[in-house]
Amino acid sequence: MPMPLKFLYITNHAEVARIAEACGVEYIVVDLEILGKEERQRNRNSVISRHTLEDVRRIRATLTRAKLLVRVNPIHEGSREEVDQVIAAGADIVMLPYFKTAREVAAFLGFVGGRAQTCLLWETTEAVDQIEEILVLPGIDMIHIGLNDLHIGRGMKFMFELLSDGTVETLCRRIKAAGIPYGFGGIARIGQGDLPAEHIIAEHVRLGSGMVILSRSFFTLRAGEAMEACMEEFRKGVAAIRAYENLLETKEAVFFEENRKIVQEKVAAIVDKIRKREEDEG
Repeated sequence: MPMPLKFLYITNHAEVARIAEACGVEYIVVDLEILGKEERQRNRNSVISRHTLEDVRRIRATLTRAKLLVRVNPIHEGSREEVDQVIAAGADIVMLPYFKTAREVAAFLGFVGGRAQTCLLWETTEAVDQIEEILVLPGIDMIHIGLNDLHIGRGMKFMFELLSDGTVETLCRRIKAAGIPYGFGGIARIGQGDLPAEHIIAEHVRLGSGMVILSRSFFTLRAGEAMEACMEEFRKGVAAIRAYENLLETKEAVFFEENRKIVQEKVAAIVDKIRKREEDEG
C-alpha cells in the first residue's frame, strides 16, 4: 500500500507554506483557477482562491523541499501562454482542472511539453466517460480525483457520495491499471469533518491512493497568532494522521471492508440530513 499519504496544501501565504513544508507536506499548491468556477460553484460552500502569478514566484522562492504545484485554468484561448508563465515562474507540477475531453488533455500535455510534471484534476462526468481515451495519453504524471465539482456535475448533495457509491473506486482501479499515481478528495483533522478523516484515510488505503489534500479546515491562520503556535498546530494535525496511518498498517482486509460499510452509512445519514434541511428551508 502507498502509505504514508502525500499531502497537498493550498496556500499563497509564504510563512504558512514554510510551516506546511516543515511539517512534511509534499506539494504546496498555488491555485490560479478562476474561469467558470464561480458560476458552477454558486451557492456552494466552496472557496475561490484568487491567487496570482506573483504568488507562484513568491512561493517558489520560499520552498526548499516541497514541490510547487500550480493549478491553472481549464483549457481556454490563453492556455498555452498561461502554462508558459507558470513554468517560467517555477512550477514543478502544472495541474489541469475541469477538462472534459481527451483532446483538451492532449493539448495541455503539449503545452507543458515535458518542462514540468503534469497532474490532471479529474472532476467532470464527461472526463469519466472518456477515461479510456485519456489514460493512454503519454505524459500524465499524476491524477487527482476532484470530488467537489464532480459531485456537483452528478447532481449530488454531498461530495463523498462519490466514495460511497463506488465511483471513486472505479476510477482508482482504472487509473491504477494505467500505472499512474493518484489520489482523491481532501481531509480535515482526525476526528473532524462531516465524514471523519479517519474513515476517509482508511478508504485511501483500501483503494491504493497515494495523495490527499489537507482541507481548508485542517489549519486556519488567525490574525496576530505567533508562527511558532501555528507550526505546533499544523505539526500536531499531521502527526495525528501519521499515527493513524501507522495503526492502519496493523489492520487486516476485514477492517477496511467494515470501514467501507461505515462510510456508506455515514454518507447516507449526511445526505438525508441535507435533504431535510433543504425541505425545511424551501
